[in-house]
Amino acid sequence: MVYYASLNSEDVVLEVGAGLGFLTERLAEKAGRVLAVEIDGRLVRALKRRLRPYDNVTIIHGDVMKVKIPRFNKVVSTPPYSISSPLHFWLLNKCFEQAILSFQEEFARRLTASPGSRDYGRLTVATYYRAEVEILGAVPKESFWPQPKVDSLIVRLKPRKPPFNVTDEKLFFDVVNVIFTQRNKKLRNALIPFFSRFRLSSREAVKIAEDLPFHDRRPRELSPEEIGLVVDGIVKELRSMRLI
Repeated sequence: MVYYASLNSEDVVLEVGAGLGFLTERLAEKAGRVLAVEIDGRLVRALKRRLRPYDNVTIIHGDVMKVKIPRFNKVVSTPPYSISSPLHFWLLNKCFEQAILSFQEEFARRLTASPGSRDYGRLTVATYYRAEVEILGAVPKESFWPQPKVDSLIVRLKPRKPPFNVTDEKLFFDVVNVIFTQRNKKLRNALIPFFSRFRLSSREAVKIAEDLPFHDRRPRELSPEEIGLVVDGIVKELRSMRLI
């Protein structure tokens, strides 16, 4: 993981879930500064003892998504599987050069899934819109302590400018969240719960839904770009009714 990050003395690296500090030591040997975040107080005490020789390591006790984190330009981390999704979405809204992360294999596959596949969903679309993702390699479960039940994949995440434009970005993510809770329904039916928040009658909601592009296809079949076109259609309709 350290190799993939191409670290140098100018880098400030964020590590989430520093644990016992094995990876932290490697990072400290290559980077200018390491921000080692750990939520477990017992492990924080162990980290302070282990990392005492490294004056370029800052140990931060707390939840990375809740405490104040200094600026960083790279992320190298093997986060707990339990926070993979919230951490990933948190990172998608941060500014940095690249992240090298170890994720549970099933989760990592969802990041790069193709439309129509079993793994394709909200996570895929949101990630594609915000970042480039590359699977770099596999890590057997035996490489970790304590040993998990499944293997992991090393992923490179690079924030980027969205590859397509949407009229209303917030509405885009709202629609993505709604339609993938009913990913196997026809799009027009999956959108009805979304339209209810605008206090539209069932008749009005159905009419808008059936006027949208791809309304007869299923959310799991639509590419991110096609979902963007759907959202643009929704925005046009709602604006014409002065609902947004």
